[in-house]
Amino acid sequence: MDQRGPSLVGFLTILSEGLAQPQKPSEWHTNTSSKYGNPLMEISQAYRFCPVCGEKREKLSPARPFRCKSCGHTSFFGPVTAVGAVITNQMGQVLLIERARDPGLGMLGMPGGFVDPNEGAESALRREILEEVGISVGNLHFLMTAPNSYSYQGIVLPVLDIFFSARVSEDQEIAHDDSEVSAWMWTELTPEILARIAFQSNRQALEFFLSVRLKSRSLGGA
Repeated sequence: MDQRGPSLVGFLTILSEGLAQPQKPSEWHTNTSSKYGNPLMEISQAYRFCPVCGEKREKLSPARPFRCKSCGHTSFFGPVTAVGAVITNQMGQVLLIERARDPGLGMLGMPGGFVDPNEGAESALRREILEEVGISVGNLHFLMTAPNSYSYQGIVLPVLDIFFSARVSEDQEIAHDDSEVSAWMWTELTPEILARIAFQSNRQALEFFLSVRLKSRSLGGA
C-alpha cells in the first residue's frame, strides 16, 4: 500500500536519511532509483530530546513510552492509521500499482495511504484512490486490519492498516499520479504477483480477500 503524507514525510526527513532499495519487478522498466542508507531506527529510539522542553533524553531503554524527567511530557508512539483498497473490475481482476517511492520503490501495492487528521477511514481511502489512480469507487466493504510499519529515510513508524474491498462497475480510465504510482495493472492474484507485494500486511489482505471470495463462490455467491 502507498503510505503518504507531506507532514509525515517531512518530519521523518528531519529525523534521519537513507533506505535500502527493494527489488523491482523485472518486466517493468523505469528510471526510478533509491540509495542505500543506514540501519533502520524505530521512531521511539529517535527521540533524543524532549519535543516540549528540549531536555536531553537520559536513557534510550525502555524505548517506549518516552517520559521527560524535566517537564513530564510523555509520548507513547501509538500507530498511525493507513487504509488500502482491494479494487476489482467486472472480470474479477484486482487493481495493483507499482510504487514510485520508498518504502517499497518499484514493488507492487494497492491504492491507499495515510488517514489525515479529522478524516474518516472511508473518506481517506476514497481520496487516496482518486489521487493515485483517478477513479471513484462506490460502496466500500470492510475487509480486515493488520499491523504494519512505515520506513522512510531510516525511521520506522508503527502503522495500523485498515483494508476495504470495492468493485468498479464500469470501465473508468486510470489516470495515475506519477509521484506516487509509476505503473498499474488489472491482474489475477497469482502466487507470483503476491510475492511482489511491498508490504506483508498488504499480502495478508489480498490473501484474505482471495479466501473470502473462494468461500463465497463455494456457497454459490458471486
